[in-house]
Amino acid sequence: MTLDTEKSRSRDDVRWLTVLEPMVGDLLDRHLATSREWFPHQYVPWGRASDFDGPLGGEEWREEQSALAAPVRGALVLNLLTEDNLPGYHHAFATTVSADGAWGTWLHRWTAEEDRHSAALRAYLHAARAVDPVALERARMRQVSTGFRFGDSGVLPGLAYVMVQELATRVAHRNAGRHSGDPVCEGLMARVAADENLHMVFYRDLFRAALSIEPGPALEALSRTLRAFRMPGHGAPDFERLAADVALGGIFHVGVFHDEVAAPLLRTLKALDMPAAGSRGRRCQDELGQWLEALGERARAFDERRAALLEARARDGAGLFRAG
Repeated sequence: MTLDTEKSRSRDDVRWLTVLEPMVGDLLDRHLATSREWFPHQYVPWGRASDFDGPLGGEEWREEQSALAAPVRGALVLNLLTEDNLPGYHHAFATTVSADGAWGTWLHRWTAEEDRHSAALRAYLHAARAVDPVALERARMRQVSTGFRFGDSGVLPGLAYVMVQELATRVAHRNAGRHSGDPVCEGLMARVAADENLHMVFYRDLFRAALSIEPGPALEALSRTLRAFRMPGHGAPDFERLAADVALGGIFHVGVFHDEVAAPLLRTLKALDMPAAGSRGRRCQDELGQWLEALGERARAFDERRAALLEARARDGAGLFRAG
C-alpha cells in the first residue's frame, strides 16, 4: 500500500488487511487452479445478427424483433447494467483493500474475469436484437457515470457486501437464462453464473476466516450488510419498474433472495449457530435470526400477492407484462 492509501484507512482496517492477506493468497491459488478459461465470442449467436440503422444503413430496432418476454428483457438489461458498472466496483474495492500484494493480484484477476460478462451479454443482446440498443447505450452511460460505493466503509463490511452480492448476482444471471426460452441465452448466463459462483466462494471463504478470527466484528458486518442489502444495479435507470417486472416474472424477488441467497449463506457460514464472542456477537446473531424470519414472512406475502395478480390478469385476458 502507498503511504496516502494507508493514511485513508483505519488502524483496524489495516490490521484486517494484514491478517487476511495470507488467506487471500491461498484462495487465489485455489481459484486459479479451479477456474476455467472461456471466450465470450463463442457464446454469441452471430448468425442472427444484422446491421442496425446508422452509419451502416441497417434496420432500425423494433420491439417485435425481440423473442424475449418483457420480464426476461428487464432482467438481462439490469444484469448487463450491473456488469457495466465494473469500473465503480473496482475503484470501491481497490480503495477498501489494496492494489498491492495478494489483495491487488486478486483484485485485478477478479476485474478481468468480470469484464467478460458485460462483453458477452451485450453482444448477445445486440446479435439477437433482444432489446433497444439505443436505450441500452443511454442507460449504460447514465449507470457508469454514477459510480458505486459500498453501504458501509471498511474491510469487513466490504467483504460482506461482495460475498452477498456475488451470490445474488449468480442467482439473478442463472434465473434470467432459465426463463429466457432461448438455449443460447441460457448457456451464456449459465457460463457467466459459473464465474460469479467461483467469485462468491472466494469471498465467502475469506469472510469465514474473518468469522473464525473475530466473530463479533465479522457478525456485525454481516448483519448490517444483509439487513440493508441492495442489489448493485439499484442505481440503474428505471430500476424500480424493471425490478418489478422481473419480480412478477418470477426471476428474482424477495422470495428468491430468502431461499437462494440469505438462508443458504447464513447456513453455510453457520453464522446463527457459531459460538459468538461476547454480547456483541450474540446481539448480531439475534438480529440476523429475527431479520431472516421477517424476510421469510415478506417472501410468503409476496408470493400470495404475485399469484393473485397473475390470476387476475389471466382472468381479465390482460397481458401479464407491459411492453418495454
